Amino acid sequence: MSNTRLKAILVAIVLTVNATMAQSVGLLRDPDIEHGLQKLANPILRAAGLNSGGVKVFIVNDMSLNAFVIDHNHIFIHAGLVLKLQNADQLQSVIAHEAAHIANGHIARRVANMKRAKRTVGFGALVAAAAIAGGQSQAAVGIALGATGSANRVLLAHSRVEEASADQSALRYLTQAQINPAAMSDVFQIFSGQITLSEERRDPYTRSHPLNRDRMRTIDAYAAGASRFVPSPSQAYWFNRIQAKLSGFLRVPKWTLDQAKGNAEIDLMCQAIANHRSGRTALATKNIAQLIAAHPNDPYYHELQGQILLESHQYATAIMAYGTAARLAPSNALILGGYGRSLLVANTKTSNAKALKILQKARSLDNQDARILRDIGTAFARAGKQGQAVLAIAERYALLGDLKNAALQAKKAEVILPSGSTAWQRAQDILDSVETP
Repeated sequence: MSNTRLKAILVAIVLTVNATMAQSVGLLRDPDIEHGLQKLANPILRAAGLNSGGVKVFIVNDMSLNAFVIDHNHIFIHAGLVLKLQNADQLQSVIAHEAAHIANGHIARRVANMKRAKRTVGFGALVAAAAIAGGQSQAAVGIALGATGSANRVLLAHSRVEEASADQSALRYLTQAQINPAAMSDVFQIFSGQITLSEERRDPYTRSHPLNRDRMRTIDAYAAGASRFVPSPSQAYWFNRIQAKLSGFLRVPKWTLDQAKGNAEIDLMCQAIANHRSGRTALATKNIAQLIAAHPNDPYYHELQGQILLESHQYATAIMAYGTAARLAPSNALILGGYGRSLLVANTKTSNAKALKILQKARSLDNQDARILRDIGTAFARAGKQGQAVLAIAERYALLGDLKNAALQAKKAEVILPSGSTAWQRAQDILDSVETP
């Protein structure tokens, strides 16, 4: 990683550290959910002329209602908004609107806003510009969630002209993808009552996406004259699966169990999650075993089984479950990270060596998961590579925004690692970035 890029990442994260909510909010990384989101997003992205493999949709661990973009490669949607929506068409309309901001070049205006903000909100603009330059989703989401007051308005808020433009583009994308454009009108109905509220009382979405009756009338008129499309069973399936898994992990287990009383696929998944979270391990393992018996080639159910078993201290069977998931999805970084984590628990020379190899592959596929860096550090330490272990710890602290400890660990790594080596240079990059923001 170049010094310039790392500096951008580290500087960007400073705002996350200083923000009052930064420590409690971040990304919810789940391979099943992210796969489903991409399934829903791909037809929209193609209609927008965007690279479906280059734009990723992430869930933000926040129960408020919001969605936003801050660079060209990521769309962020709050968990609260996903749980509020009623069908796949509505979620796809949210994705379409955010994709339109990317396709219509509104990110360029964002950069200009950041430069202007530097004069009014100080460090925030510099931080935001650095995050975009670094292309790091963790930094980007930190800015979006951490910036407050005038900084948030400048960094995230779109103009009314941009919103109207994004609406028109999004409606066109939906129609081209054969998704009901009326879904956008349904989404805006959720926020319609906020038009008369003062800005500080509105949901984050309407603060960053100015809503007025003219916008709603225009969208309604388009939807009224548009073709009606039969909802896709596949899209409905993935929406229900995404929403159910989010609900299972974020809502009270009793609520989940009350809603999922049948033996249908998604009911079984919810039961497995809720029983696991309630400490009913036997029931949870029974639920997930039933699910896998019905869907033996689904890597995400095997991954969920691995998580349940690992967190229930059934380590040998957890390794087997993760191994199956990794065999079925060999390029999924989150699954590989779980597999490596389970191997570390076995703590044998063979399992540790295998874990290190798998975790390094996972990191090469996704460098934004702090858990992988933590586990790589453990694997390096057990392999007797202390310098690499300390460096991984330093990089993890940097990713989490703890610059003080990042610098402390980087200094330790600098002493241990061979001078001039690639790893030594990475430690130098961290130190340079911390000392000269």
